[in-house]
Amino acid sequence: MNFTKTTEQSSKYEHLEKMSVSELLTNINKEDKTVPLAVEKALPQIESLVSKVVEKMKLGGRLFYIGAGTSGRLGIVDASECPPTFGVSFDLVNGIIAGGDKAIRKAVENAEDNTTQAWIDLQEQNISENDVVIGIAASGTTPYVTEGLKKCNENNIITGSITCNEGSPLALTANFPIVVVVGPEFVTGSSRMKAGTAQKLVLNMISTATMIQLGKVKGNKMVDMQLSNDKLVDRGVKMIMSEISVDYEKASQLLKEFGSVRKAVEGFKQ
Repeated sequence: MNFTKTTEQSSKYEHLEKMSVSELLTNINKEDKTVPLAVEKALPQIESLVSKVVEKMKLGGRLFYIGAGTSGRLGIVDASECPPTFGVSFDLVNGIIAGGDKAIRKAVENAEDNTTQAWIDLQEQNISENDVVIGIAASGTTPYVTEGLKKCNENNIITGSITCNEGSPLALTANFPIVVVVGPEFVTGSSRMKAGTAQKLVLNMISTATMIQLGKVKGNKMVDMQLSNDKLVDRGVKMIMSEISVDYEKASQLLKEFGSVRKAVEGFKQ
């Protein structure tokens, strides 16, 4: 298939090694500013995928991200932050990376080129038609991801994708493709930069919008967040204070008694 990998095209900037630190930072920032505008153009695609994820989760389904390298790590980051932020179970949103958990820290040679491993990894999680699988790959050509989605399609599992190249094999494979065209990177081919930023922004949107639609936010507060450190406990106490007009000591007592902001507020009102 012939398509243009804009993520691999030569940088608009020459002789980077001759730039001062100030020039480097200014030019990187100049490129970064273009990313949210590129994401904005993909909002209708993002909406279609989020709507499907919400629909499946309401039926008891789960969300899986699969990716290699930076893309895989970004999926894992987003998945791992859902339980503490929204109080959901750890298996509701899942991140799977080519090469397994050891690939989170160190690159695993040729893991992304494996055409059969993604489906094996998904089967280990008892993947079913209730679930949604989103493949993440800046290039849109990663075999691990593309072949994984093909197997999902064959098994009637809804698929989505996040890529940064128009007309890529991955985008053409997914039921609900999201394509954010960010153009050439500041350092040629370094897709952990603008492409990675775009993927992170899209992942933030998918998980946050989904959780809000599922009722995990009240007003604008994370009422179901896990109280896993002093900062979050303090935030929870202040949420309760603003919601039911009690002092800090009373709010703290309610939070300890009920274990979550939502339960504390509901318990007090009863």
